[in-house]
Amino acid sequence: MRGKVLITGASGGIGSSIAKRFADAGWSVALQYNTNRDAIDSLVRTFPADAAYLCLQCDLTSAEDVRRMVDDLHRRFGTVSVLVNCAGKALAQKLLSDTTDDEYDLIFATNVQAPVRLTRLLVDDLRANHGAVVNVSSMWGVTGASCEVLYSASKAAVIGFTKALAKELAPSDVTVNAVAPGLIDTAMNAHLSEEDLAAFAAETPLQRIGTPQDVADAVFWLANARFVTGQVLCCDGGCTI
Repeated sequence: MRGKVLITGASGGIGSSIAKRFADAGWSVALQYNTNRDAIDSLVRTFPADAAYLCLQCDLTSAEDVRRMVDDLHRRFGTVSVLVNCAGKALAQKLLSDTTDDEYDLIFATNVQAPVRLTRLLVDDLRANHGAVVNVSSMWGVTGASCEVLYSASKAAVIGFTKALAKELAPSDVTVNAVAPGLIDTAMNAHLSEEDLAAFAAETPLQRIGTPQDVADAVFWLANARFVTGQVLCCDGGCTI
């Protein structure tokens, strides 16, 4: 299967690996980013010479900006058959009692409202192309994490969204699944010390930290798995066994 895919958060470590995975497989790739255009420019230089791609700047927390991006996407790229909701936001680890209303608003606007809003705007595309949605949740959305309550709650909401939408779109032959990464070697986890990373790896059944490529492979498989829907694929080295 090949077609057109929109990937949000394409300037990040996981999002860029997902975009590269699709581009290398011959897909036409639309890349959403917010502020880091340099990362997008570096990413597209790694694509095959004949790769078709479109760069789309958008603040996903703004409903108006998301609508503008979708209009731009349709005008310049046509309809998409796959949507990968990868963009996400996390806070520094802290107690729930130390978080603020503004932090709550930011986490849920980015991690929940944005994928819901964007998916709603692209439902007609997905139905017309018998497409797929892959949402990026988190292992913490499955198990919960102390001192990451808002992040865990938002990623759990993504899982609920995935399962409900899978039931709703199944009659239209649209699949909806989620990937729940564990600890992945990205900038989001750069604050962790070498000792912290080593300890987490030692507690992981596969004895290592995950890579963005590990997640990209899982996302790509789900995007092409036509008899799998409503599932949460834990890409966590076995942490949630």
